[in-house]
Amino acid sequence: MEIDPVTTETPPDDVPVIVWFRRDLRLADNPALTHAMATGRPVVPVYIHDEGGTVRPAGAASLWWLDGSLRALAADLAAKGAPLVLRRGNCEAELRHLIAETGAATVFLNRLFEPEAWSRDADIAHGLKAEGVECRGFNGSLLARPGTVLTGSGGPYKVFTPFLKALLAGTEPPPLTVAPAAIAGIQGVASDSLDDWALKPTRPDWAAGFVGTPGEAGAMAALETFVDGALSSYSRDRDIPGVSGTSRLSPHLHFGELSPWRAVAAARAAAADGRVPGAEAEKFVAQLGWRDFSSHLLHQFPAMADRAFRPDYDAMPWRDDPAGLAAWQTGRTGFPIVDAGMRQLWATGWMHNRVRMIVGSFLVKDLLIDWRAGERWFWNTLVDADPGNNIQNWQWIAGSGADAAPYFRVFNPVTQGEKFDADGHYVRTWVPELRGLPDRWLHAPWSAPPEILRQAGIRLGHDYPRPVVDHGEARLRALEALRTVSQARGHHED
Repeated sequence: MEIDPVTTETPPDDVPVIVWFRRDLRLADNPALTHAMATGRPVVPVYIHDEGGTVRPAGAASLWWLDGSLRALAADLAAKGAPLVLRRGNCEAELRHLIAETGAATVFLNRLFEPEAWSRDADIAHGLKAEGVECRGFNGSLLARPGTVLTGSGGPYKVFTPFLKALLAGTEPPPLTVAPAAIAGIQGVASDSLDDWALKPTRPDWAAGFVGTPGEAGAMAALETFVDGALSSYSRDRDIPGVSGTSRLSPHLHFGELSPWRAVAAARAAAADGRVPGAEAEKFVAQLGWRDFSSHLLHQFPAMADRAFRPDYDAMPWRDDPAGLAAWQTGRTGFPIVDAGMRQLWATGWMHNRVRMIVGSFLVKDLLIDWRAGERWFWNTLVDADPGNNIQNWQWIAGSGADAAPYFRVFNPVTQGEKFDADGHYVRTWVPELRGLPDRWLHAPWSAPPEILRQAGIRLGHDYPRPVVDHGEARLRALEALRTVSQARGHHED
């Protein structure tokens, strides 16, 4: 269902328009805001915090970032002359209240493409249209809106590489726009206090160590830092968790503090100027393409939110292992690279991308725990938890997603640590009890001779846990479980 962009009557110049902010918390490159201002009418910016609707509520870590992002947006809008209105409750009800209070005749918004939000927005638009209020929707979050990148037969892509090729070849970049110098707003509209929403934890403040600067200015600073630094060696360093080799743009992109096309333009401009190799810029662009791929898949295949994209994988004999899950969640598995990643996540609200794959593989293959348990944990603990990315990435790890890694590819957490954290910087940062262990033994402390452990001040099972599984045995167990999937596949094919 689409939001109708057509209106039959032009309201008077003094009738305000509403800009409904969601995950587009920026003033530059914001098509809903740009089109609203083009009307020449007063603008009422609003953000509605709907915790009880049909759309999946944000996780606790995401709420921390949202608080900072809304504070930044409110300050930016106030400086331009249009105070941000904050409302909490049912989206449709609060929009109707605001329309009644202001006399607005048009609502401008940037679309959300995950299925629940998509359907909700369409229902709201149709209800308002019946009462003479126009809703105009735009794409402000993805490189291309779902449904516009299709195969030659008119269907959605299920393999990433041809999707990326079609996306980049067939999508015209939108014009980049700067933040307006001024916005004609309306003063005195009733608004909640952000403090009253209590989005940030206080007692205890478990987010005290979270990293990143929410808001549009923070996003632009992060983009500049990345382009001027890590982008030049992105394809190599992005896999090394102990160095700053990634963009760290994921929360800014999720909350819409930065347009993905702005990020593409910055990377390609750096390549055109000779500041970075062109191949490095395009490697980064491909990662933005993967983000689109994931969102397009979820939009077009809504069932993958809680079912395997490849139905035969719903037959996987997952284990009920509360103790194993708790050890994984708390970074107490006895495998240093896994524990480092899970502790980084808890402490900072973010985890390095390579390590996300390692800890994901450990959960679904070494522990044989359902990928949905991992997806739920990430949803609640990541500041950049994104519906499409989170679901698709977990299904990719589990072998059940589109263009997924094969299930029989089981990451060895020891060799992964030795390869990508060879100097041990990452593990020693997040698992400090192992700092005194020599590199040779760091990623498999149980294999160290007793004298080496004694010298490092480590008592296995006391200072640091023994491994919760034997990786070799766990791998064989995972491959045996795969036979169940293969049998189910045969039944499907029959």
